[in-house]
Amino acid sequence: MSTPANPTNPGTPQFDESIRISHLEPMRGDEKKLGFLSFGHWAEVPGSRAPSAAESLHQAIDLAVGAEDIGLDGAFFRVHHFDQQQATPYPLLSAIAAKTERIELGTGVIDMRYENPLYMAELAAMADLIAAGRLQLGVSRGSPESVIRGFESFGYYPAEGENESDMARRHLDIFLKAIEGEGMAPSARVAGKYAPVQPQSPGLRERIWWGAGTDSTAVWTAQKGLNLMSSTLMLEDKGIPFDQQQAQQIRFFRSEWVKAGNSGVPRVSVSRSVLPIIDETSARYFGRRAAEDSQDYTGIIDNSFSRFGRSYIGDPVDIAEELARDEAVQAADTVLLTVPNQLGVDFNLKMLDAIVKEIKPALTTK
Repeated sequence: MSTPANPTNPGTPQFDESIRISHLEPMRGDEKKLGFLSFGHWAEVPGSRAPSAAESLHQAIDLAVGAEDIGLDGAFFRVHHFDQQQATPYPLLSAIAAKTERIELGTGVIDMRYENPLYMAELAAMADLIAAGRLQLGVSRGSPESVIRGFESFGYYPAEGENESDMARRHLDIFLKAIEGEGMAPSARVAGKYAPVQPQSPGLRERIWWGAGTDSTAVWTAQKGLNLMSSTLMLEDKGIPFDQQQAQQIRFFRSEWVKAGNSGVPRVSVSRSVLPIIDETSARYFGRRAAEDSQDYTGIIDNSFSRFGRSYIGDPVDIAEELARDEAVQAADTVLLTVPNQLGVDFNLKMLDAIVKEIKPALTTK
């Protein structure tokens, strides 16, 4: 489906003002879902409470269990290969699923350049069945890495005429067909029949998200019928505050969702670095950053001039007021809070508990 160009900037889509407002913003009075987003770093350095991969993984499970107990809505994990942080997520998500009952479990995001789509479909369905339908799987083309073309070491190469992004989207298409139950291999038992991968987890297709860093990718995400995951980075800079630029991206996405003829209401998440100063420990770690991280900043990433969102550091009451004015936070239905996982479970649960009690009430859409 084609999208009209923006006459003031031909490289970006144009928001269709005719789309009814009820599909462009969350329902009035909705309480937002809050989840944590962990990078799962580990390092044997002074001050780290996660000196090894084993410690990081076990602490991730404990953090998710504790987050459910204090009323958080989601436990999400970044996925990176060739780094000392969380990688292939399914064992971890399955372990958390077996120890929790309510909290959503997700990723932000899986790099589809590295994925065998059919094997991924099996693993995702198994994790979702263990979780009783709580999996919220964020996927994308991937983010900058510490290695060069690492997906080739995993055995994946763009086909002739493809680039890396094309390959990631091709893998996505196969994955979506697989979890929708399409036949993927000729049956050896019934002539002319194609067998789907097993197991299948009903409803998983509606819980796949695409991580989008640009307006055009957000529009494409809506056309694919996927939920939108937007982080603290936009791979374009429009010269306006980050939250306003991100809110515009969300409006493009919701507008295109309606025009594409999709049913239902899509979900949208944004990520934020929220670090309330609640005791001497949090003040020691983050107090000095409050002033220097209170503004957006720009830089070059993936050869694009990009805008990075600010951090929210300080008194919980002040943070609540600032987030209530954050246009993208108000436009989204889910907010993912990045956590300093190397500071340990107790520190992070104390911080998240303060956010749930003192900041979350301010995030209800007015």
